[in-house]
Amino acid sequence: MRIDIVTGFPRLIAGPLQESVLHRAQEKGLVEIVVHDLRGYATDKHKTIDDAPYGGGAGMILKPEPAFSCIEALQSRHRFDEVIYLSADGEPLKQQLANTLSLKNNLLLLCGHYKGIDERIRETFVTREISIGDYVLTGGELPALVLIDSVVRLIPGVLGDGESLLEDSFQEGLLDAPQYTRPAEFRGMKVPEVLLSGNHAEIAEWRRQQKQERTLERRKDLLEHS
Repeated sequence: MRIDIVTGFPRLIAGPLQESVLHRAQEKGLVEIVVHDLRGYATDKHKTIDDAPYGGGAGMILKPEPAFSCIEALQSRHRFDEVIYLSADGEPLKQQLANTLSLKNNLLLLCGHYKGIDERIRETFVTREISIGDYVLTGGELPALVLIDSVVRLIPGVLGDGESLLEDSFQEGLLDAPQYTRPAEFRGMKVPEVLLSGNHAEIAEWRRQQKQERTLERRKDLLEHS
């Protein structure tokens, strides 16, 4: 998989890509992630990428010229399965959507900033808009990282234990069961006996019940929509 990211603030993106799972996935050659600085496509001496909105109002809008130049240059070299704009009014990022995107070959992520982007950019290029939650952030860089992390970890070979992906929270529409590791007792707190029993059928049943109970307690809405 290849993921291209268009942003006016590439340093917001760079750090997390060099750590943990995302870094290992790139080292293994399982994903190529390329960050493009939108300011490199601005033509004025100040490398301006934003301007005040027509009609007045607070905030600044990303200009169409640098975005068009950047995206058209990338599209001339690559065929993208999706051009995704990270937006507060996009479809919610859920596990099923991450699963779907993990099967794609080439994704282009467009990070808005300030008040948003010129609508003509959306109309011309964007094939999908995605939101990571019902709140407002300064820009699309952090949502882009969230999306990338949720997708890349699903690529075969990225994580050591492929079976663990199937047991992740939300894969079955449920939260995950409680997890424990050594030692079996710590400061008087003991691991549930069933997990020490070696009886895989009983362990599976315990985990199934725990998933149901935790979801009912914390995210009843998931059960209502299942």
